[in-house]
Amino acid sequence: QVQLVESGGGLVQAGGSLRLSCAASGRTFSNSAMGWFRQAPGKEREFVAAISWSGIMRYYADSVKGRFTISRDNAKNTGFLQMASLKPEDAAVYYCAASATRLPSKLSENYDYWGQGTQVTVSS
Repeated sequence: QVQLVESGGGLVQAGGSLRLSCAASGRTFSNSAMGWFRQAPGKEREFVAAISWSGIMRYYADSVKGRFTISRDNAKNTGFLQMASLKPEDAAVYYCAASATRLPSKLSENYDYWGQGTQVTVSS
């Protein structure tokens, strides 16, 4: 069992940066792939980034590639999403998720545990 709590969301101007954190409890986090998803009002939840248990494999949505960086610190049971050059279209509730497997996935159905989400607002 893994419990996830996101933090770091907030209001930022376009072009600015934010770093989201995902604190995990439960002894299996270090063996779990982790992903970040987001959902804007009126839209479906979409994939943002994913990372393998070791941190070696990383996937990104095309819309954030080159601007966002996913990382993790297994010793601290924490995952991160560093977001730079933010755009108004990046505004959404961001969710972190953990999988029961080690390999990352772009599909939300492959994740077993979800956080409650953190709001990111980008002003133009």
